Amino acid sequence: MKIKTQRINTIIQLIETNRVGSQEELLGLLEKAGFTTTQATLSRDLKALKVAKQPDHEGGYVYVMPDNDNGPEEADAAYGDFPLSGILSMEFSGNMAVIKTRPGFANGIASVIDSHSPFEVLGSIAGDDTILLIARESVARSEVIAALSLFIPGIRDKVAATKL
Repeated sequence: MKIKTQRINTIIQLIETNRVGSQEELLGLLEKAGFTTTQATLSRDLKALKVAKQPDHEGGYVYVMPDNDNGPEEADAAYGDFPLSGILSMEFSGNMAVIKTRPGFANGIASVIDSHSPFEVLGSIAGDDTILLIARESVARSEVIAALSLFIPGIRDKVAATKL
């Protein structure tokens, strides 16, 4: 998933810094940047990013990122939640939590959690669609959820109705 997140960030950069008129052109630019992917995967990435095509001054069409009038911080937040939108549920057992995700999202989400290094979380292990999150021994479940909610919007809504 780390590669997927890197690919998404590269797509954003390429579209913002180049005049890209087709997926074929974008695939070529991605390959030059070190990413080999299929047209189908690129198409899904573009859809997830809400990339649009608009007429340019040369009479053709180019890819553009969605308009965001709220400044770069808001833009970063909009793209920063790309993997986080894949969380389906979170359930606790002792000082461990199991986070269920959409297929292929677990590694990216675990990477986001690990990169923020909340004190309440000792570590995480990710598969394809499941993350095992280990909380510190003396930390309450509500504290883990509060820490995660600082950078995972809506995580409270994903927690199973168990005693916090």
